[in-house]
Amino acid sequence: MKDKIGFWGYPHPEVIKKIKKQYPNAQWFDLDFDFSSYVPDSNILPESYCKIIKQIINNSIYYKDEIIKIIAPIGKDKCDSGWFASQLLKDLGFDVEETKFETFEYRKPIKISTSNMPLYDKITTITANIIKSEKEISDQNPTQCEAKFGFWGVPPNDLSVLKLFPNETHVYGWTRCVEACVPADIDLEMYVNPDVPTVFYAQAFCAKSQLAKYLANKYNGLYIDIDDYATNSIKAKIEAFLRLS
Repeated sequence: MKDKIGFWGYPHPEVIKKIKKQYPNAQWFDLDFDFSSYVPDSNILPESYCKIIKQIINNSIYYKDEIIKIIAPIGKDKCDSGWFASQLLKDLGFDVEETKFETFEYRKPIKISTSNMPLYDKITTITANIIKSEKEISDQNPTQCEAKFGFWGVPPNDLSVLKLFPNETHVYGWTRCVEACVPADIDLEMYVNPDVPTVFYAQAFCAKSQLAKYLANKYNGLYIDIDDYATNSIKAKIEAFLRLS
């Protein structure tokens, strides 16, 4: 039975509203999410490729009989790989609606990224808010805190990495842009507080690793990239950076 709307990244809010109105009873399904414990590899993409994009393809194929439509961000708000993925999925027979959300004007206040919530909760709340109503989001008023550390980047495939950070960690990069409702705002994506020790994270094989490495060098931060799950070595590196900064 087809009862799911698949999506990735940050689809244009107006498209989300339209699809919710068309399919009010559908379940919204984030295709970015890691279900690899039971979703098999489709072997469509190269072995050495962005894990997030591979999950989008694998999850879509595994749940094909349940997916009504896929909403696919393909512009500067996502990446070229997202655009390529949408073409592959259309060729595989999915109903794909492509979106671009590249405005710099539709901005919401930043209050989750700068709160004292655990970093894991910050990032999962920001991503969950993508498909929530403005009323639900405006009702969230977490206590603010002064930053002791920063985390720059996209939500990692291995979310457990976020549990290494103290609550006083502010969120920067694309995830902060998502909270502000401007996922293509490169100036905001490149912003960090230069006085705050920051970990710059990129998914392995992602184009954003270019930004992450450059900014880590510029601000004397820690650059890390992770392909799938964080190794003990990477976790130890993060813990040492936080302890010694």
